[in-house]
Amino acid sequence: MLFFQINKKAGISNVDRLADCISTAFLYTPAKGGTVGDPKLELEVLTLNINEGHNKELMEQCQTLKEYAQYVNLVRKYTKDFELNEAVELAVNECIHDNILSDFLRANKAEVISMSIFEYDKELEERKLRKAEYEAGVADGIKTATENIKREDALSLVDLGLSVEQIATALKIDLKTIQKWIEQNPQS
Repeated sequence: MLFFQINKKAGISNVDRLADCISTAFLYTPAKGGTVGDPKLELEVLTLNINEGHNKELMEQCQTLKEYAQYVNLVRKYTKDFELNEAVELAVNECIHDNILSDFLRANKAEVISMSIFEYDKELEERKLRKAEYEAGVADGIKTATENIKREDALSLVDLGLSVEQIATALKIDLKTIQKWIEQNPQS
């Protein structure tokens, strides 16, 4: 069983299969008469959402897990209005005051604060990285699409009888690029 806390709306549980995460190249077993996609071992993991408000039955059975979810929720709430260090400290102090993980937090306050900051920073950095990768992919897609449109426009203008120089001037593209497109075009 795997617990997860993600900062988005998700279901209460999911079953993840190991074979779904492995390239089919690793599943090919010719010596044993196997085929591609025929795993000899399968692992299924029940993944449970432990964000506050999810899996209520589980939370009722495990008070510590419920309180941990409350603590994480408070950290997330406070990071909307405060710097991370201050948000974590506010969450820890509120939990101690409200008797949420209070014995543990009193005994390990400094470690909890430093670990929470480290983990939250990691989560934040991973989100930033995914966002940057997405934006780079979008920018690359736009660039590729723009180049393809210019290429198609240039080839259409060639078909209309315009010279390479006229096309270069009209589309603001260098001559070599247009000549390369013409050479690569099988219809030219």
